[in-house]
Amino acid sequence: MHRRTVLGLAAQGLAIPALARAQDRAEARYPDRPIRMIVPFPAGGGTDVWARMVCEDLQAELGQPIIIENRGGGGGMIGTEFAAKAVPDGYTLLYNITTHVQAPVTFRRFPYDPVGDFFPVGRLGTTAISFCIGPSVPAAVTTLAEFVAWGRGRDLAFGNYGQGSTGHAFAALLAQEAGLRVTQVAYRGEAPMLQDLLASSVHASFNSMTASGEMIRLRRIRPLATGGPDRVPSLAAEVPTLIELGYSRRFDFTGFTGLFAPVRVPAPICERLAEAFRKVATSPGMLRRLRAIDTVPGYEEPARFRASIQRTLRQWEELAAGLDLYATG
Repeated sequence: MHRRTVLGLAAQGLAIPALARAQDRAEARYPDRPIRMIVPFPAGGGTDVWARMVCEDLQAELGQPIIIENRGGGGGMIGTEFAAKAVPDGYTLLYNITTHVQAPVTFRRFPYDPVGDFFPVGRLGTTAISFCIGPSVPAAVTTLAEFVAWGRGRDLAFGNYGQGSTGHAFAALLAQEAGLRVTQVAYRGEAPMLQDLLASSVHASFNSMTASGEMIRLRRIRPLATGGPDRVPSLAAEVPTLIELGYSRRFDFTGFTGLFAPVRVPAPICERLAEAFRKVATSPGMLRRLRAIDTVPGYEEPARFRASIQRTLRQWEELAAGLDLYATG
């Protein structure tokens, strides 16, 4: 064998253990610089609020700053795809909601595998969404039955916070079951959708209580019903669930909110993140703050969270097919 070839192979043999030792040291020091957290929706919406709550406590737990980067669009797919393809070193994380699995199904385009391309660090909790009307609907309308009576025969516009979102599906369900003629207007997130609801650009929308709660308390928008199996605590005395009002069990759906990392992040770093997130998600302070914004605390560790994601994906595939929720453009 040529002498240079022998020397080259020898050098490679020496380099491989050195690289492995360097990686081990990097994993042991993690994190030793700021972390970026991708939020696939604009600032001000429910996902952004949850992410910032987690970020505040998680950076204290990890000892490094965590910088929120909002990358909205495509029903959350743009930011999610970016996170999936990031360098898997633990310094780019993703904070996401149920659209993580919903949007790819609706668009019939999977730029990422919602299960296989991510390590599910942990679930923070679940949230029901409320059906709210804005100032374009007469003030005399105070119940869902009155809204349906007023809306029948009209051309209604409902906002949704992303094609393929729970709000998108619930709006389609309500239109179908109540016999309403509805055009859905898709937004890049909840914040711009709620701004248009206040501006009377749309008549109504389904919103997370995290994003809409303050507007409801100030009586700027009016909640008429909520999704999910149970009443929303802050509205329980006045606002029934859609199921209570006689609508189908298809409204018995709650979304998740949680933290993800690219799947090829080294296992020791994933374990460090999972343990830090567990402490954050189950702390008494976090539980109080979640309940204050009508988010149901429901921490799940990685294995259980992965199973929940897989179950939600199957549910959404069935619902999307039944409602023909697929995007056409």
